[in-house]
Amino acid sequence: MKFFQCNEPLKPASDNSVVIDEYNYPRIEMNLKLIKENVNKVVELCEYLDIKIAAVTKLICGNPQIVEVLVESGIEMLSDARIENIKKYKHINIPKMMIRLPMRSQVDQVVEFCNVSLVSDLEMMRLLSESALKRHTIHDVIVMIDMGDLREGIFYEDNIHTTINRARDLSGIRIIGIGTNLSCYGGVMPTQEVLENLVALKETLNNNYGLDMKIVSGGNSGTLSLLMNEGKLPKGINQLRLGASLFMGIGLNDEPIEGLNHNAFRLVCEVIEVKKKPSVPVGKIGLDAFGNKPVFEDKGDIVRCICGIGKQDVSPSNLIPIDKDIVILGGSSDHLILDVTQSKTDYQIGDDMVFELTYGGCLSLMTSDYVQKRLLYAE
Repeated sequence: MKFFQCNEPLKPASDNSVVIDEYNYPRIEMNLKLIKENVNKVVELCEYLDIKIAAVTKLICGNPQIVEVLVESGIEMLSDARIENIKKYKHINIPKMMIRLPMRSQVDQVVEFCNVSLVSDLEMMRLLSESALKRHTIHDVIVMIDMGDLREGIFYEDNIHTTINRARDLSGIRIIGIGTNLSCYGGVMPTQEVLENLVALKETLNNNYGLDMKIVSGGNSGTLSLLMNEGKLPKGINQLRLGASLFMGIGLNDEPIEGLNHNAFRLVCEVIEVKKKPSVPVGKIGLDAFGNKPVFEDKGDIVRCICGIGKQDVSPSNLIPIDKDIVILGGSSDHLILDVTQSKTDYQIGDDMVFELTYGGCLSLMTSDYVQKRLLYAE
């Protein structure tokens, strides 16, 4: 994945004076100044409350240049769901955490490149222990507890106790805490009650099994939203795994977090066709390229604009036009189709079309090799 750098201030997308290379569309532009401001604010808040941040680098696909900005801004732990991303910044000498349950096929890599893993299975803890012992080291683990979201974690209380009791005998691992994930799969919201129960469970496990677990990993940027909205978290929540809030300034339900920048990432596409055409296809309607039968509203003739990006890169529903007079009609694998009839801009072939992004849209675009990535050092 290729990243381009630009030391000039961020310019309007219509200003074509900044040339990255001959073929620079579609692209994501990332404003490092805005990202750094977000990180500084969140780090300051969490330090005041004795909460450690594990910065999640998934959205940036582990880009080392952006990771260095995180570290310069006070981040003391890096984390990711994919070992491929963590390996990209293996040279950065701060602790690293695997936040997706390790795959059996990657156990040795996880122990080699990560200091900590989130785990939920006794067999995986045994494998991590064996791998660590072969390397003459000890691997730290945080045991994940399913508090109702029904993604990863141990759900039933008796299974929690059984797992912890047996895992403490594995000499290659050290159980340093428990954690949970909320609002990602089941949409279960973090609440004071849920997090208080997690803290109480840690104390119970420490007392019952002679452990000295220090960490209660209380979730992701959704939990940060709870903190910002209610001004507190239960005493004992001392780690958050944050990505969306640091990079996009959003938290629970993808809602903007007050005081953070929400526009550090934007998509710039190139217009490849502008024509007046009917608003409803002419002919018998079958399935589209993705196996769906489309439905259309008849508005008569409209000015249709096509941009050179498609569903292979991002779902159109995850794009938000900067030009509020534009309506996204849909797309195919390689084409994004827009209604620009009401726009005050007279779009022409070769013009820029700019979009804000949802978290899911940004993640898809960052993962696509067909979308170029541009780092902006804006003043």
